[in-house]
Amino acid sequence: MNVIQATTDHLPLLVPLFDAYRKFYEQQSDLSGAAAFLGERLRNRDSVIFLATDGSGPALGFVQLYPAFSSVSMKRLWMLNDLFVTHAARHKGVAEALLRRSAVMAKETKSKGLVLETGVNNNPAKKLYEKCGWTKEQEFDRYFLYLP
Repeated sequence: MNVIQATTDHLPLLVPLFDAYRKFYEQQSDLSGAAAFLGERLRNRDSVIFLATDGSGPALGFVQLYPAFSSVSMKRLWMLNDLFVTHAARHKGVAEALLRRSAVMAKETKSKGLVLETGVNNNPAKKLYEKCGWTKEQEFDRYFLYLP
């Protein structure tokens, strides 16, 4: 398995994965919208996307990270916003490889660390994150302002 940093050249591999990820979260399939969204992120360097492949067919999974900053520590943070592995590739180390590559990039960019959030009932993901060294935040409560 290879984990590579995606470019716009990888959109044909990435778009079906991203569409499946969105369907997992009960969104309607939208391949052209996914291509436009991801293409814009990559062209504008708004995010970093790592893609797991075995070199012989469709991609196995991806992770998308967005840059953020901590004013208190005066350092960069990376928000791990999206992580998805195809059903056929689950339990084969793909997610762990994507998480490791994300941590390497965070170190390379001298950032404070990585942050993510997951659904309160997403127990398989929580187990994975904890297995990979992530800890559940205990110091802060998270709030969100939903806008119409």
